[in-house]
Amino acid sequence: MRIGLAGAGRIGARHAAALCALPEVDSLAIADADAARARDLAARLPSRGRALDTVGELFTAELDGLVVAAATDAHADLVGRAIAARIPVFCEKPLASDLDGTFQTVAAAASTGVPVQVGFQRRFDAGNAAAREALASGRLGWLHTVRSCSFDPSPPPAAYVPSSGGLFRDCVIHDLDLIRFVTGREVVRVMASGANRGDDFFREYGDIDTGSALLVLDDGTLGVVSATRYNAAGYDARLELFGSKDSVVTGLDAKTPATPLPERDAEPRPAYSGFMERFSDAYDAELQAFVDVAAGRRANPCPPEEALEAFYLAEACELSMRQGRIVGTEEVRR
Repeated sequence: MRIGLAGAGRIGARHAAALCALPEVDSLAIADADAARARDLAARLPSRGRALDTVGELFTAELDGLVVAAATDAHADLVGRAIAARIPVFCEKPLASDLDGTFQTVAAAASTGVPVQVGFQRRFDAGNAAAREALASGRLGWLHTVRSCSFDPSPPPAAYVPSSGGLFRDCVIHDLDLIRFVTGREVVRVMASGANRGDDFFREYGDIDTGSALLVLDDGTLGVVSATRYNAAGYDARLELFGSKDSVVTGLDAKTPATPLPERDAEPRPAYSGFMERFSDAYDAELQAFVDVAAGRRANPCPPEEALEAFYLAEACELSMRQGRIVGTEEVRR
């Protein structure tokens, strides 16, 4: 298969290596707004990787699939061009930087039938998949509480913040999507709040560095999501399900950056450096899934409608935080 890659930055480089390791991928065409960066990445890859001079060349390269890992503000345009060229496309979340752009992209995909898979990699984490199965099997009984967290070890560069969409749309959206995916339920109300305890640039750009939200699901289950840019102990992404019969947790292992008290081990605990290490296997699995989707071998595991639903919830959290009130999710839906 001939796969294209738009974006040769950190996540693009990670996807490029994973794609070149797949036996189905015969060639990988790489393009970036910075042509030199695309050439540099191609030079570090096996012979199957080659750089293009412009991003526009991707849409005339007779590709079997396109992976979009460019800057967030370029996602909607690149996905739209792929849809118009009838190229199956995988796009890192979000599909667009705002709700209108997301809605338009979802509509375009639906009207053409071109497969668009969205990169919510936590759906492909083995622990999260097992938690979903445990709940569906009845092992947990009825669910009363679900908790999810996303704690980054250090903040992103200041230049990243203005175009990130804010903590709820950029970070918490993963937790929101995962709760929907694992429980199979919809969120009907949210109450969110945020804080700024770290660098001033978050406040200067109208963002927060720490946030939490209380969710009410359509069956009465309560959810709690928490996120921060300042968890110096290491990257921490966990999901906890508490039911009437049993409880389970994912993301709890020898590298989870939380020290039990009283301490029983004087040795320093290793910790995950970031999301790409924590979800390395999940990233590989979602790209394998995309290649299978592009080849027509499997159904789309994360279609754009799912991204829209997660975006609705992030919007509701943002609105709740700004207005200091409970927000019904129907308020932000179209």
